Amino acid sequence: MTGDTVDRVTAGFTEARRVADALLFEGYVLYPYRASARKNQLRWQFGVLVPPAWQDAGGEHSRQRTDCLLEPRRADRLLVELRFLQVRRRTVERLSPDGESWTEVAELDLPDRVLVPWDEGEEERVELDVPLGRLAGDGHTLRFELPGGVEHEPVHDGAAGVVGRLVRHSSPLTGEIRLTTEPLPGPYGALRLTATVRNVSAWTPGPRERDDRESALPHSLIGAHLLLGLPGGRFLSMADPPEWARPTARTCRNEHTWPVLACGEGRDEVMLSSPIILDDHPEVAAESPGPLYDATEIDEILSLRTAALTDREKREARGTDARAAEVIDLVDGLPAEVWERLHGAIRGLREVTGELTGATVGRRTAGDVAGGPLPDGPGIDLTVVPPSAGPPAAGLRLPTGPGLPWWDPAQDATSAPGRGTITIDGQALGTGSRVVLKPGPRRSDAQDIFLAGRTATVEAVLEDFDGETHIAVTVDGDPGADVRREQGRFLYFRPDEVDPVPEPARAPARDGEGGV
Repeated sequence: MTGDTVDRVTAGFTEARRVADALLFEGYVLYPYRASARKNQLRWQFGVLVPPAWQDAGGEHSRQRTDCLLEPRRADRLLVELRFLQVRRRTVERLSPDGESWTEVAELDLPDRVLVPWDEGEEERVELDVPLGRLAGDGHTLRFELPGGVEHEPVHDGAAGVVGRLVRHSSPLTGEIRLTTEPLPGPYGALRLTATVRNVSAWTPGPRERDDRESALPHSLIGAHLLLGLPGGRFLSMADPPEWARPTARTCRNEHTWPVLACGEGRDEVMLSSPIILDDHPEVAAESPGPLYDATEIDEILSLRTAALTDREKREARGTDARAAEVIDLVDGLPAEVWERLHGAIRGLREVTGELTGATVGRRTAGDVAGGPLPDGPGIDLTVVPPSAGPPAAGLRLPTGPGLPWWDPAQDATSAPGRGTITIDGQALGTGSRVVLKPGPRRSDAQDIFLAGRTATVEAVLEDFDGETHIAVTVDGDPGADVRREQGRFLYFRPDEVDPVPEPARAPARDGEGGV
């Protein structure tokens, strides 16, 4: 293992943490970023590892297990980083006028913020650097402990000096990471890695706490996930493994987490084991201005709503949490060009531009053409204009002729979207055909799994901008099917995720029937 390979994994961890942060802090503080908001009364839904004594009462889990495949190649060590949040329960106290005592209060109203009780999350990391040879057999187990404690932070009010304090209570946490490997059969020298993370804290709920999730959270690992690094080796994709590894990949057991290749395409030395189902090589959109902690909405909507908060609401948000205060400051300071980027981005239009990818236009880059027209292609006339140059003089003329995508208004009006057909198992499927659903394991929408085996009616066969075919269906027996048809809101499946329902054979015509 060379220094270069270690540095590559270290850089990969840094890159992967940007995506991992979106998991770690998902649901940390939801819009409108105030502790008093109803949405913020039930927090932290992903990767919560509760104490063993509470999991049966609360229905959550005390452990997560990651199974993945790797090829050591030149690697002799495994780098591991467990990340999670530890809850710090914060209360607010006011200083008495005589400066001798403290009184717990529901809020402390200051000119710039309104401080209220709140559960803060402190990021914790547990790091391991283990020789691969130690992971065979019984493997390697690391037990870690985080002490509890109490911290006090004075609160100042300008010239008035100290007017109160924040009191933060944290509870002891004890956890365990166990790593084992076993060789895969065959000549490839690959290994199956099993990484198990457990909360082994000894806390036991009292009679009034058995049904109280809030009591268990300070003793839990919040948003727990793993970063795995293999300097000099590579991890195999669990969603799309090499053909020789597919049988073993199907036997891997991942519980309450899912491993994906991290960092950019072509990178395989870092794996992120996530409590949320992701595709390989996930990334945060370049247009995102910063963490907004409420990933159930797009950044533009969140930013616009946050900008519209009243001054009082912004003061409450700033007093709720330092991260909420950063969101308010971030949105208040967004320049106009960032707002414009939030409105949307087109990654590519391969159907129109052929080789147009990234910053390259046609056979020349935007820098080369410097605002001038590109050489004409078949039916294509593009003008590239720098952002400061104002609106383009020529604009974009869409191509004309046969073979146009369905969304192009210059196409033949008789070929409306969704009227196509696709042949599966020798049977042509189109609008009105009936199919059996068999959602594939690579889909990211876990709710589709509940529809496995159900029959459905094909509403349309569509092709997207990248040439992928999608089959729009309504599920048989769905009471809202008519509404879905009226609104055009269907469920979509790939061709390999449906089986045709055989068409009933027609009975032969009897004498005197079927003639003209």
